[in-house]
Amino acid sequence: MSKRDFLFELGLEELPARFVTDSMNQLKNKVSDWLKEERLDFDAIEAFSTPRRLAIYITGLKEKQPDVEAEAKGPAKKIAQDEEGNWSKAALGFARGQGVTADDLFFKELKGVEYVYAKTFTAGKKTVELLPALKSIVTSMHFPKNMRWNQYDLRFARPIQWMVALYGEEIIPFEITDVKTSNATRGHRFLGEEVKLDTPADYETALLGQYVIARPEERKRAIRNQIESMTEGNGWVIPIDEDLLEEVTNLVEYPTALSGTYDDAFLEIPKEVLITSMREHQRYFPVEDTEGKLLPHFVTVRNGDHQHLENVAKGNEKVLRARLSDAAFFYAEDQKLKIEDALGRLENIVYHEDLGSIADKVRRVRKGVTSISKLVALDSNEQEVADRIAEIAKFDLVTQMVYEFPELQGRMGEVYAGLIGEPVEVTVGIKEHYMPKFAGDKSPSTKASTVVSLADKLDTIVTCFAIGLIPTGSQDPYALRRQAAGIVQMIADYDFDVEIDELVAASLDVSEERGLLKRDREDITKEVMEFFSLRIKNALQEKGIRYDVIDAVLTSEAIHVSTTIKKAELLMDQVSQPAFKKTVEALSRVTNIAKKAETAVEIKPELFEKEEEKELYRHYESAQKEVQIALANGDASRAFKSLQSIEPSIHAYFDHIMVMAEDEKVKRNRLAQMLELSAVIRAFANFQSIVFS
Repeated sequence: MSKRDFLFELGLEELPARFVTDSMNQLKNKVSDWLKEERLDFDAIEAFSTPRRLAIYITGLKEKQPDVEAEAKGPAKKIAQDEEGNWSKAALGFARGQGVTADDLFFKELKGVEYVYAKTFTAGKKTVELLPALKSIVTSMHFPKNMRWNQYDLRFARPIQWMVALYGEEIIPFEITDVKTSNATRGHRFLGEEVKLDTPADYETALLGQYVIARPEERKRAIRNQIESMTEGNGWVIPIDEDLLEEVTNLVEYPTALSGTYDDAFLEIPKEVLITSMREHQRYFPVEDTEGKLLPHFVTVRNGDHQHLENVAKGNEKVLRARLSDAAFFYAEDQKLKIEDALGRLENIVYHEDLGSIADKVRRVRKGVTSISKLVALDSNEQEVADRIAEIAKFDLVTQMVYEFPELQGRMGEVYAGLIGEPVEVTVGIKEHYMPKFAGDKSPSTKASTVVSLADKLDTIVTCFAIGLIPTGSQDPYALRRQAAGIVQMIADYDFDVEIDELVAASLDVSEERGLLKRDREDITKEVMEFFSLRIKNALQEKGIRYDVIDAVLTSEAIHVSTTIKKAELLMDQVSQPAFKKTVEALSRVTNIAKKAETAVEIKPELFEKEEEKELYRHYESAQKEVQIALANGDASRAFKSLQSIEPSIHAYFDHIMVMAEDEKVKRNRLAQMLELSAVIRAFANFQSIVFS
């Protein structure tokens, strides 16, 4: 069967940079799925994008669907024919439904029963007849925001300007919002012009001749290479923020990097302010020296060629000068603000209508810090530092700089607090109490900062659950999942000897004291603990822990993060050991039979009839104390070795003892022994969850 290449290009008004990559992938995936549904074979499919176009290029697309021959199963023979062998209405209806006559029907046996069958044949359609369906694929695309234009009902990211649909040398005709498909694409808005394509293979070369690099990865590579050339030529260091690079790639069709300068007087402003102003407002890359000190230069990327770059640089310098002047003004004005006055203004900033102001949150966090400091055993100096951090951690929210650049919250608090003489451990804590901000971010550098971060994040989670703001599906407007993951990370990083339920209870106490619990406390506690359990499960998965091992160690409502992680890592090391399976079998036998104990009763050693019972009881008493002490100290290895030591006694016990004895007293006593030993085992893990291949 013959093949042709196919090109589809959707030309648009400039898309927002954040739409481009996702839209390109969406178009590719939708077309790929459609090709599979239509049974259209092809060799490969790739996608292209620029701010003004989304395109897919399919190589080796066959010209026709394959014909399909199949057998359709109908009713059983006893239903399909009467006693005289005449076709029933059911059989004739089946034949009509399959597009055949009764003469085409035949019988086949299936699992001892004869059924009527019909052979069907579906001729494959030509690809050129099917491709106009791309119209529905395009109109079904979704975007973060849509718009309508002119009189059209279509809601789309941006108005459609042109479309190319070329199968070999043949144009596939269809139209959307009065724009008809053709073989004519458009080049760069200012440097290029319309160009007609003879075949899909001409696409990239033709666009390059019109100052358009259609492959986003090539534009990104070009930008990176040009920036690296500047670093080598000038002795600079230009940190490349990958998110900014992605954004700039999707802002240009023909990238040309250039540099500019600004007054070095602006270097008196904190480095982060300058970088944020350049990045957020102008999409500039900052320039540093080899020691990481900011230099009065910037790099930007032009959507065009190398003509008149000096004029472009001057224009960019003028705009940046105005931006940095604003930043310098904000910086000077903010320093006139006293921390006490700033804290007073927090009373007027609503945190949430059901939870009060930012100032109310600060008071809750301070109270939480007091409780958590005791739980994690901070010394008196650390407690004092943590309280001061909590008291002033949010004051920079009322500054002009943070109002202009919200992402600088914390950092500006650190700078301004330092300028008025707050201790370094406090100023650093102001910045770090927001950490970790994202997956892979670091935990705060001190215990005091960490306790404030714990209290702040716990307050956000608990109060949101308290008023019913619980994440569902992909909806998590208050980033509660991220904050819970941060809490888990901090506890693990500092190996705090504290259980999640203790922290949750401390935060709930504060919220309940202030009348914020709109729901039953037990329900809130249960839901919050389930929420944290999922975050711990995610943390273990990221460490490469098997799902069954995770299920085994997450057996308790009182989750000790550090110990849980240690137990999971230890079991992962054990699962590949030959002896481990025998240990698990022994421990699981105990926990299995313990389920038959109706109630917990005291073990009576005097009812033991055989030596194996006495021997297991002696090991149980020793292991009970050993496991308890080991887990209290976070020593998972010691606890597991203690359980391993019982294994021979367990095997000997079950070889010689019948737990379900005829004597009711003996049976209850033996079940009680199993129940108590099971509790010791399950304090470490639910070994029954572990799967062996």
